[in-house]
Amino acid sequence: MSAFYREKVLSVQHWTDTLFSFRATRDSGFRFQNGQFAMIGLEVDGRPLLRAYSMASANHEEELEFFSIKVQDGPLTSKLQKIREGDTILVGRKATGTLITDNLIPGKRLMLLSTGTGLAPFASLIKDPEVYDRYDQILLVHGCRQVSELAYGEELVAKLRDDELFGPLLSEKLSYYPTVTREPFRNRGRITDLITSNQLFSDLHQGPLDIETDRIMMCGSPAMLEELKQLFETRGFKEGSGNTPGHFVIEKAFVER
Repeated sequence: MSAFYREKVLSVQHWTDTLFSFRATRDSGFRFQNGQFAMIGLEVDGRPLLRAYSMASANHEEELEFFSIKVQDGPLTSKLQKIREGDTILVGRKATGTLITDNLIPGKRLMLLSTGTGLAPFASLIKDPEVYDRYDQILLVHGCRQVSELAYGEELVAKLRDDELFGPLLSEKLSYYPTVTREPFRNRGRITDLITSNQLFSDLHQGPLDIETDRIMMCGSPAMLEELKQLFETRGFKEGSGNTPGHFVIEKAFVER
């Protein structure tokens, strides 16, 4: 167990029957870059039961926050969804992940494309002042099936808009675009289709996809990631990594269980 911090749950919020978030204490020794993930979980029968979770809190915050789905028969989430204030969670000491700005070639517009709980690393990144220094525009897209599943992201952005520090930055640079696929809503459709048809950019009164200026981060369902990767690669975009920065990066450690 020495590979983990033992952190205390401070609060839990259930957003829908399938989504919840929670905050926990943060050891002063735990360091991470905004957009990264760590292995977190519970001690079950004396052994750690873990999954990869992106930090939804920024690295300058004193507490940790995570955004999770509930899977009724999931080995971890079936138990994790029942945590309460005062419970103990395990947090791996090492953070990692590809969704960091150094893995991208410099650009002017940063597109953060997410589905479901794939929003979590971007919740961290849009609270990073350095991201606003690096880019002229930041476009946060969150795709869900139903309107109720957008609640976490909508509250996150609303709070930041009211924040003394981030409010002016958001009003100048951040565009938030929630979209759903299975219910009536002001924005409808899958992210791939919205980009291909230019509907996304038209709705936001922004220019179309441009390899010279656009840089992209993606986190979400495996199907969505594969579709978007193919879309961007056919247009000449190159995937970046810690060794070689590129036009886009993908987080593949997505929690689905």
